[in-house]
Amino acid sequence: MQAMPKVFARRNLAGHPPALTPEYRSTRLRAPARELLSFENGPGEIRGPVFGHGMLGPLDDDLTRNYAAAGESAIGERIIVHGSVLDGDARPVSGALLEVWQANAGGRYRHKKDGYLAPLDPNFGGCGRLIAGADGSYAFRTVRPGPYPWPNGGNDWRPAHIHFSIFGHGFAQRLITQMYFEGDPHIPLCPIVNTIPDKAAIDQLTAKLDMEHTVPMDARAYRFDIVLRGVAPFEKST
Repeated sequence: MQAMPKVFARRNLAGHPPALTPEYRSTRLRAPARELLSFENGPGEIRGPVFGHGMLGPLDDDLTRNYAAAGESAIGERIIVHGSVLDGDARPVSGALLEVWQANAGGRYRHKKDGYLAPLDPNFGGCGRLIAGADGSYAFRTVRPGPYPWPNGGNDWRPAHIHFSIFGHGFAQRLITQMYFEGDPHIPLCPIVNTIPDKAAIDQLTAKLDMEHTVPMDARAYRFDIVLRGVAPFEKST
């Protein structure tokens, strides 16, 4: 009996938002007009190409300091975001590369096209990266981002959120998502969040306050576990 190469489990779209959601205005122009196609996994999805684990700097996982001048720190509520990267069967995904980016404490991105009037923080770049441990665990320091207005419906505001990009063991194995904070009153008001039809799926995108991992007199902690599809059940062929 010869083992077949591992392939990814099929995506369950039940909790995913529909491509066209008119209340989220951008989807009116971006949504595909035809039904999506699905292809079998090829070598590029299963085996690589891969990223180098030696590419990270010593402060890449500390957004409070990785852009700051010597002896300085980013302005804002200091937090630690931590959790586990798991597959659909709750198995740890070790060695996953996580990239994060966010607005500053005032709700403004360090981007030349961000026209929000909130000030820039000279000691905050708004991005970082890290690699999950052997047990799938990860953690990074940052400041809690602020909400910000966006030109969707006249008076819409994005909840405070952090963007995540998670790579598996190759560049084609990638998930891009967002993390929200529990108790944020903007979550149920956001047209982007409201494209998600399943309340349980929204809850999975919401980080929970974790006082056990809070550092006294330093930073509060939030837990955010990331669940990926993982590989399909093992198959054999003669």
